[in-house]
Amino acid sequence: MEYCIFTEPQQGYDYDDQLAFALAAERLGFDAFIRSDHYLRMGEGDPLPGGTDAWTTLAGLARETSRIRLGTLVSSATHRLPGVLAVQVAQVDQMSGGRVEFGLGTGWFEREHRAYGIPFPAKRFGILEEQLAILTGMWQTPVGERFDFAGEHYTVEDSPALPKPVQTRMPVIVGGGGPRRTPAVAARFATEFNIGFVPEPTVAEKFAGVRAACEAIGRDPRTLKLSVATPTLAGASETDVARRAATLGRDLDEYRGNGGNVAGGRAEIAAKVERLQALGAERVYFQLMDMGDLEQLEYLGSEVLPHLPR
Repeated sequence: MEYCIFTEPQQGYDYDDQLAFALAAERLGFDAFIRSDHYLRMGEGDPLPGGTDAWTTLAGLARETSRIRLGTLVSSATHRLPGVLAVQVAQVDQMSGGRVEFGLGTGWFEREHRAYGIPFPAKRFGILEEQLAILTGMWQTPVGERFDFAGEHYTVEDSPALPKPVQTRMPVIVGGGGPRRTPAVAARFATEFNIGFVPEPTVAEKFAGVRAACEAIGRDPRTLKLSVATPTLAGASETDVARRAATLGRDLDEYRGNGGNVAGGRAEIAAKVERLQALGAERVYFQLMDMGDLEQLEYLGSEVLPHLPR
């Protein structure tokens, strides 16, 4: 099992906040520091300091960390052109010594797109599929050869497909709850399938769906890593957990009532992880919304992480 910290910096955190969180996560032994790819805060609240660019941030973190893996869950296919994104991700992989985890999705936050002048097509799944074909195609094209692609949305002609990532095969994360197209595209392009924020019966259903999609194209389902993202409130006492829920403006009972979440101390979190592992999960992303609360991260890393199954 692998354990990652998953953050949402658009909710009010600058580069220094993210650096402090990433360094703490690395010191505490987590496997990866993963962030969202958003430019606009969601919900009410202070808009400052404003959004940060995911790949600019990860480039900085690549030079200031040494072990922890770094990536997105997930980048939006609407935010960047595929050739530019291929260069950005490959460069961050070089800067980190081969520690990138690349997640890509369709994009969904329409208001964010309007706020920053980013086109938001009504139909975006075809864009995602073509971007994945271009990105993986460029990264896997041998040095000295050329890459071409002709699709409905993008055309790539006579590309040298450079620079190359350090990793021979870039980890590619595809996730979501779509019943047909999402599992199919994960089976074709991904090294990891992720489902998040849903109850455990739904996790089991989505894992079964993506395994079937692999089998349908002759891929061994065991070659696709399965992962779950779970919103997390951690604390040594019920008082600590309730305080953290209140900081987020959440009712603790309501939070616990969502089967995709976990809230509590070592026992509650370990039980959740063990249930997810039994469903087939090989990686868990603990989503921590309050990046100003380093004490929560410290508790999760020092008091909970050592007791989780590996």
